[in-house]
Amino acid sequence: MRYANLALLILYPVAWFAPLLRAGYLPLFGLSEITIVSGLQSLWGTDPALALLVSFLALFAPYLKTIGLALIHFHLLRRRVLPMLDILGRLAMADVFLIALYIVIARGVGRVTIETGWGLYLFTGCILASVAIAHLTAKRRGVKS
Repeated sequence: MRYANLALLILYPVAWFAPLLRAGYLPLFGLSEITIVSGLQSLWGTDPALALLVSFLALFAPYLKTIGLALIHFHLLRRRVLPMLDILGRLAMADVFLIALYIVIARGVGRVTIETGWGLYLFTGCILASVAIAHLTAKRRGVKS
């Protein structure tokens, strides 16, 4: 379990730069790939407050949770922190929900072509794996999650 959690420390940055989706205006103009990082770069120019929130949800919350779980696995942090790490995990899931919602809305517009990329599945898988690892850690340690 601890090595699966450590693998997330590598997989999260890969997911941040992997294509979440390919989007284009009308089918004629081709598709451009959108990653978490490129989306955040674009968002910083238009809405810094939303960019800060999404940065926390997409980058910091899941990574901090993973580091916290690693510290617990290696007995460098007390298990009393698990409920706080659970909250960080729930915030990261909110980000996946927002991305899915944007895809559904954009597909409904009709003029925009959207295709999901493998990065969306990788990022979602990382989040779900982190939730499972936290649950198993809490169960193993005798703490309710």
